[in-house]
Amino acid sequence: MTDVYRQSISTGASPLFLREDEIRRGVELLYFGYTRLTNSIDQELGKQGLGRAHHRALYFIARQPELTVGELLQLLAITKQSLGRVLKELHARGFVITKPGLIDRRQKLLRLTEAGAALETELFGQLRERLSAAYVAAGQESVTGFWKVLEGLIPEEDRQMVFDLRSAKA
Repeated sequence: MTDVYRQSISTGASPLFLREDEIRRGVELLYFGYTRLTNSIDQELGKQGLGRAHHRALYFIARQPELTVGELLQLLAITKQSLGRVLKELHARGFVITKPGLIDRRQKLLRLTEAGAALETELFGQLRERLSAAYVAAGQESVTGFWKVLEGLIPEEDRQMVFDLRSAKA
């Protein structure tokens, strides 16, 4: 672990944490933290000719094998056309397979191939390493607080969908 994770650049939220300056600081930290986290996997995605949308699809299909296309659309909150392009590329590269639904044969169930699962595992390993180091440096209470803030950003109507991911078995 580097000292970057041990030393905080933030002094902590002031008691006036709802002031514009404090909100802006939170937005900046969220932006830069997410960007640096995802930059850690961009090089590997680039080698495969893929981008972050492909990674998000791989991630959620890994979390919920036999996820339907409709469910993935809801999770990713992107257009059907965009998801179609992403899935077409993942299928062409041998990372994702589809099969018809058991009840409704028109339904497409998504599953990672061995190659897709290997790529997703590699990418997640890089994310896990960086996030784990940051979590260790912050401590359990801070992680819980961070999760609560992120959960607060999720619209009420989407919270059940996110909660259901916690119990998904890959």
